Amino acid sequence: MKNWKKVALCAMLFFMVGTTVEVYAQEKAATPQIVDNMARKLGRGISNVAFGALELPINWYQVNFEEGGFAACTYGILKGVIAVVIREVVGVVEIVTFPFPLPYCSEYPDSPAAGYGPILQPEWILTPSQNKYNFVYPNMQTLP
Repeated sequence: MKNWKKVALCAMLFFMVGTTVEVYAQEKAATPQIVDNMARKLGRGISNVAFGALELPINWYQVNFEEGGFAACTYGILKGVIAVVIREVVGVVEIVTFPFPLPYCSEYPDSPAAGYGPILQPEWILTPSQNKYNFVYPNMQTLP
């Protein structure tokens, strides 16, 4: 009997989120740009939650590269742990608030999709500029 309660609760939750998104889209006359930015915000939140733990080795490596091994073993690890917590919290906030614009979160404030911009910079956990040893992205120098 407990499983039916959980299933009913999940179904109600999905229904409420879907209805909220639909009502909000109708009120604001959603354009494809707004819908795309909502999807981007949701994807960014999922990415932050799923891969937020990568902030630890990234920050550890960056501190090691810039300041040396002793700093990396102390300051780099602490900086990485704090960055993981921040990235995870921001990811949860973006997942929860993806249907709604947030104030001061826009790269283009006059655009109809204002408020769906990234809360945290860099927007994604790994960017081509952080790509050490061509691990994630291909070597940009060899591409045509």
